Amino acid sequence: MIRAGAGWRALLALPTRVSRHRTHGDHAATCIEVAITPPNLEEQTVKKQRIAFAFTLAYLWVMIILLGSILFDTLVLYPNIFHDVPPSLETATEFMAVSGPGDFFPPLGILSWLTGIGSLVLNWRVKSARYWILASLIMIVCQGLISMVFFWPRNTIMFAEGTAVHSVALVQQSAQEFQTGHWVRVAFNAAASALAFVGFLKFYRCRITSQYCQHDTM
Repeated sequence: MIRAGAGWRALLALPTRVSRHRTHGDHAATCIEVAITPPNLEEQTVKKQRIAFAFTLAYLWVMIILLGSILFDTLVLYPNIFHDVPPSLETATEFMAVSGPGDFFPPLGILSWLTGIGSLVLNWRVKSARYWILASLIMIVCQGLISMVFFWPRNTIMFAEGTAVHSVALVQQSAQEFQTGHWVRVAFNAAASALAFVGFLKFYRCRITSQYCQHDTM
């Protein structure tokens, strides 16, 4: 609270609010409230928005790659891998001797978790976007956990150990369970990608209308 005095004209050049109140002597006193904004506050806000934009876009990009990859496996690779179990599994193992889905999906899955967490943290104050990103992150984390608990042991039975360790019936059963459960994984991935896309759109809309977005943050 700054009282009007000799330098009042200079103060009025800043964002001000003028108010009047009565003193004990019943005299009117004028007060000028000056809001002083740090000079680099706007620059810091823009920088944070750029970082949040980069993380959110990277998360969406990783999710789209994951979805496209899992659809490619579903529609192109798996019909060949599972068409005649167990001989087709042995052929697939020979074909993927250098590199296979097991070398591609785990690192990309971890990257989706990291970019998703970063996107969520940086966008937590953007109320219109945070729950979409949170839901997407929950979906992709659940997919990863399901893969570790359900699919990885069956991968070991089918591709690493095979009929040298297990019976043909068990290998065929594992292959059937893998194919059935895989559709759950596809559904989780598709939902996570769609939610990430909506979250990105909400964030981007808030970003380009940032002067109105303050009323929508907490």
